[in-house]
Amino acid sequence: MTQEQILQEIAALPLEGQQQVERFVHSLREAYGSATRAVQPPNSDWQTEGFIGMWRDRDDMQDSSAWVRNRRESEWVN
Repeated sequence: MTQEQILQEIAALPLEGQQQVERFVHSLREAYGSATRAVQPPNSDWQTEGFIGMWRDRDDMQDSSAWVRNRRESEWVN
């Protein structure tokens, strides 16, 4: 079961059931400590990633702020 599925299941419970889940999680945190497991990102050499520099040759992306502003103006109509 994924975390998203677990959250959906909890949300589907009546309020009393959700409160029981909250108390249970709290008791587990007390039993195991409040330290969360650190997620280590995979080691990666960013220079070898395909997305690095993928827009470097685009003339319209020289000023990224202006590009975003223009996209917003054209896409976000009032």
